[in-house]
Amino acid sequence: MRLSLPLLLLLLGAWAIPGGLGDRAPLTATAPQLDDEEMYSAHMPAHLRCDACRAVAYQMWQNLAKAETKLHTPNSGGRRELSESVYTDVLDRSCSRNWQDYGVREVDQVKRLTGPGLSEGPEPSISVMVTGGPWPTRLSRTCLHYLGEFGEDQIYEAHQQGRGALEALLCGGPQGACSEKVSATREEL
Repeated sequence: MRLSLPLLLLLLGAWAIPGGLGDRAPLTATAPQLDDEEMYSAHMPAHLRCDACRAVAYQMWQNLAKAETKLHTPNSGGRRELSESVYTDVLDRSCSRNWQDYGVREVDQVKRLTGPGLSEGPEPSISVMVTGGPWPTRLSRTCLHYLGEFGEDQIYEAHQQGRGALEALLCGGPQGACSEKVSATREEL
């Protein structure tokens, strides 16, 4: 393999320039150390339920929005509205989808579920995410739980009000996975 002269000079120059590649501290990352519950339990660990709920809300919202964009004719109000059979099917498929894009990583000594729709603020420069294993099944079960608890009609109505409304329905409220009362109880444990 031959490097072109300009590329070689660029790489060598980066090592010589202050603040270039040669002056940086080495980046290191370790995989999160999962406890027995995180590794073996069939259920979503309590401290990750808010993240799981937010992931489910995001996937439901995204899949419903995609289905709405495929509609050719808006309703009389100018909005694209799915029929009950279509949104029921879309929500069922949301729960049975492949959840392989999600996993756990440790940020500032706190384990967090991570994946599409869950980023908050700047991402760490380097991190290790543990995917696969029980996480896809747990997320699918969490999704089915919310689908059963709220029903397709109520979820679709919230979706029509926006992503925030859907997340508030599923995850908010006094007993919601992301409520402050539930979070405070977790910290006491």
